[in-house]
Amino acid sequence: MLILGASADPEIDLAKFRAKQKLPLLSDPNHKMLESYGVWRVKKFMGRSFQGIVRSTFLISADGKIEQIWDSVKVKNHAAEVLAAASQ
Repeated sequence: MLILGASADPEIDLAKFRAKQKLPLLSDPNHKMLESYGVWRVKKFMGRSFQGIVRSTFLISADGKIEQIWDSVKVKNHAAEVLAAASQ
C-alpha cells in the first residue's frame, strides 16, 4: 500500500512537515493536479469565501482506477475507515 498526500504549498515549505510526519507529500503550487481531482475549490470560513483544498481521500487501485472517494473529510476515525476499505 502506498499513501501520498498533496499540498498547494511550495516544495521548500513542505520539508519540515515531511520530516516530522514521515508522510510522502506532493507539492502542487500551480493546482493542476488538485484541480484535476476536483479538490481545489471555493471554501467558506468565518463569512468569507476563498479558493483552497477541500480535504479529500481517494482510494486508487494498483491499476490506477479510483475505487472510492471520501469528500470533505473529517480527520477523526478517517484513517481507520480508509484502511478498512483498502484491505477489502
